[in-house]
Amino acid sequence: MRAVLDAFGRALASQFSGRMLLLSVLPCLLSVALWAALLYVGFQPLVDAVQVLFAEHGAYAASAGMLAMFGMGVLKTVVVPLVAMLLLLPLMIFTALLFMGLAAMPAIGRHVAARQASRLGPLEKKAGGSLAGSLATSLGALAIFVVLWLISLPLYLLPPLFVVAQVLLWGWLTARVMAYDALAEFASVDERRVLLRQHRKALLAIGMVSGVAGALPGLAWIGGALISVLLFPVLAIVSIWLYVVIFIFTGLWFQHYLLTALHVLRSAAEQGERLDASGPGQGRSPLPN
Repeated sequence: MRAVLDAFGRALASQFSGRMLLLSVLPCLLSVALWAALLYVGFQPLVDAVQVLFAEHGAYAASAGMLAMFGMGVLKTVVVPLVAMLLLLPLMIFTALLFMGLAAMPAIGRHVAARQASRLGPLEKKAGGSLAGSLATSLGALAIFVVLWLISLPLYLLPPLFVVAQVLLWGWLTARVMAYDALAEFASVDERRVLLRQHRKALLAIGMVSGVAGALPGLAWIGGALISVLLFPVLAIVSIWLYVVIFIFTGLWFQHYLLTALHVLRSAAEQGERLDASGPGQGRSPLPN
């Protein structure tokens, strides 16, 4: 836990540097440009498709009855565009995460490695990950995330359960994607596997804490959209930028934690090699904790 908190403090200090704040600009612009084009072309057809599905399956009456049960009957007039927005949200999250990984994570890795070099020594880059591996990991995580997201949609009517579901989803997603990207340039394949196995609980904890922050832009977006669907484009842009900023902080947190863990792993391995090289009868001492 001490290592997790130490990495949190270092990530927080790095987050507010001018360089890290500037890193949020490019992924945000890429995401906004992509989604501006997609929403201009596809949002109304998506709303129409959802409307057809509602009409064909009697979902209007069912949703109106459910909303009335929770004292939110007034929302029945915006339920179709709201469902359309909810369907788009995980894809928006993923594109922000993907662009952040491609545009920001290499710079985050160099930034953290340089900071740690003066404290722990330089770290050899073994490049056990790749762009293809990062994309495969992200796409696989997206497929699972989208399924779980769709299953969790009814929990919007039960805010406490919805928040718990979001924290768990974000915890898993960020731990899955960020851990790979944080180690891709520095760790070998075997080192990455060892670290992910040894630090599974700590990585999930970092992801879940980040998940609490990650749920906030979506809640703000949906809440504002309930007031006026016309606010959707503005809220989408603000939400994307907030997601990118949160992803950058999360990337810094994972990077600080995992590079420190990689230093410890290699130091232990080097110590073990020196002890083995000393041969029997040389008085081996236990490895440091």
